[in-house]
Amino acid sequence: QVQLVESGGGLVQAGGSLSLSCAASGRTFSSYTMGWFRQAPGKEREFVAAISKTGRMTYYADSVKGRFTISRDNAENTMYLQMNSLKPEDTAVYYCAASTIAWGTTVTLSTPLKYTYWGQGTQVTVSS
Repeated sequence: QVQLVESGGGLVQAGGSLSLSCAASGRTFSSYTMGWFRQAPGKEREFVAAISKTGRMTYYADSVKGRFTISRDNAENTMYLQMNSLKPEDTAVYYCAASTIAWGTTVTLSTPLKYTYWGQGTQVTVSS
């Protein structure tokens, strides 16, 4: 089992940047494929990005590609999401999640049900 805690959310103007962190404790962090998801009010949870166990492979939703960067530091048991050029439509609660799956298809990586462990979420609000 792994426990996940997100931090770094806040209020930012459109065009600005934020950096989210996901600190993990419990079982070996490097055993998990990790992902970021987000959920806006009244909407379903949406995939944002995923990173492989070693960090060598990444996958992004089209809506954030070129603006967001996912990374991880297995020595520090932490995953990051650098968000640049933020837009009002990026406003949501952002969740980090851990999966025991090996690196898979884009459909698998973007499916919330494939992730076993979730953090409590951190609010990101982008004002226009």
